[in-house]
Amino acid sequence: MLSGSEASRVTAFGTLSDGTPIERHVLSNASGMEVSFLTLGGIITSVMAPDRHGNLSDVTPGFDRLEDYLADPHFLGALVGRYANRIAGGRFVIDGETFTIPPNAGPNLLHGGPSGFHRAVWRAEPFDQHGMTGVALRYTSPPGEGGFPGTLDVTATYSLTNANELSLDYVAHADRPTPCNITQHIYFNLAGHRSGSVLDHELTIAASEVLELDDEQIPTGRTVPVAGTAFDFRHQHAISEAMRSAPLLGAGFDHTFVLRDGARAARLVELGSGRTLEVETTEPGLQLYTGNHLSAVRGKGGAHYHPHDALALETQHFPNSPNVPQFPDTILRLGGEYRSRTVYRFGVSG
Repeated sequence: MLSGSEASRVTAFGTLSDGTPIERHVLSNASGMEVSFLTLGGIITSVMAPDRHGNLSDVTPGFDRLEDYLADPHFLGALVGRYANRIAGGRFVIDGETFTIPPNAGPNLLHGGPSGFHRAVWRAEPFDQHGMTGVALRYTSPPGEGGFPGTLDVTATYSLTNANELSLDYVAHADRPTPCNITQHIYFNLAGHRSGSVLDHELTIAASEVLELDDEQIPTGRTVPVAGTAFDFRHQHAISEAMRSAPLLGAGFDHTFVLRDGARAARLVELGSGRTLEVETTEPGLQLYTGNHLSAVRGKGGAHYHPHDALALETQHFPNSPNVPQFPDTILRLGGEYRSRTVYRFGVSG
């Protein structure tokens, strides 16, 4: 088993314009898997995962330079909040009081807005215990930050086990009612981050329903059965097969699947390398996003990312929940606790 100094290390990644240093933390395990991330936005910059022959490749897109992450509109690898996904019109009501936040995605708020968690500098506290190495990232979002009410204290813990499990645990407390919905916007290409399209990856999602959306990607409040549609991933098949079956789908998937079948949310398989990814979560929803808006993004090592060159499996509560009473509640109140856990388990098949 690796020692603490071998299992977790930290280096400088750059400095913000105000002089704030940004750290890059690297978690390693006994099988050689590595996960790297920044104190800026909790951004996961690389995931080195083994294929069926034990060869390691980086399976998540990213950048080599801090300035590229600061300019990134795609939330590559970022921790997002206070509210992941969309809030219609950037407007919500809590206990009769209306809050309005400037939109950043057409008329709507997306991923907490321009000053969301992906732009915060988090305090890092490494640990190594019980066969697991990790870092607790802490951030206090002050009252009114991004337009959200109250103070929100957040701890995001990233940990890596010797079983190649990357666990993401979120805990938050508020001093007044505020929306809270946190996710990790990591993208994956299990063939390697510079390997081109992920549409030949095979996917399973444990969901019999998907949220119905309007033309602005806002849920209507209704759920739609996946049976007989392009959204039926209850049995493993290629993403390209699903897209071919629904030419009106458009650019690709950017939809919330309703999880009702326990902690196992999804399984992703890349047949060439044999790499697999299983997703388990306590969240009620899984956002499948097939990187539809990646467009000639220049990434690390000179890679260029194009539409569908990576996908995200974002575990979260439903979009626009503060405005949809029938959705699971996302208002965190004084004395309450927000707690969420997601596990990304890397493996091989064949």
